[in-house]
Amino acid sequence: NAACAACAVAVAVVLAGCASGPRGGRDGPGTSPPSNLERVPDAEPRIEPIRGSGGTSKPYTVLGRGYTPITDDRPFRESGLASWYGRKFHAGSTASGEPYDMYAMTAAHKTLPLPSYVRVRNPANGREAIVRVNDRGPFVDGRVIDLSYTAALKLDLLRGVAPVEIERITNEDIRTGAWRRGSDTMLAAAPVPPPVPAAPVYVPPPASARLRAR
Repeated sequence: NAACAACAVAVAVVLAGCASGPRGGRDGPGTSPPSNLERVPDAEPRIEPIRGSGGTSKPYTVLGRGYTPITDDRPFRESGLASWYGRKFHAGSTASGEPYDMYAMTAAHKTLPLPSYVRVRNPANGREAIVRVNDRGPFVDGRVIDLSYTAALKLDLLRGVAPVEIERITNEDIRTGAWRRGSDTMLAAAPVPPPVPAAPVYVPPPASARLRAR
């Protein structure tokens, strides 16, 4: 499309590729999507180095607007609209250089380090998912994250753009295990309850003892 053609001749092509093009509900999953996509596990956070300069950490410009990527391990929260992208971009190159897999738990963000991890929450239904950010976008006002098809499916966001809340999972969170939900960590740290003593079993005295007691 025209937006992608413009990106192709811009310096930002390495970072954004076709990420500035329109994405969303008109772009379906393809004719034969894998089965049980709703059961695909969330991305498993792992410590990945943050590039301090160069590559995907360099400031860049897309469609006349400048963006400065985050290059440290700071916490990050954001609320806004989420969109998703599907077969039109499947197997294409992301800003990180990895191929886009619409069936994996990934996402695009304008300034978070590539790669990084975020927890995405749909406030309309309380669903949450963890995705690995490996692409740049979405370059549309008001939109804060572009989700893979499967991530949008798990969050029930396939009907189009919708409000979400995102929270970065930092390397420190991963190192300490703080990224896990309270129920998980509390369960792991809960003291083992003492064994319940067995109820006493009545054993009748021998017949000779009963006779002496009379």
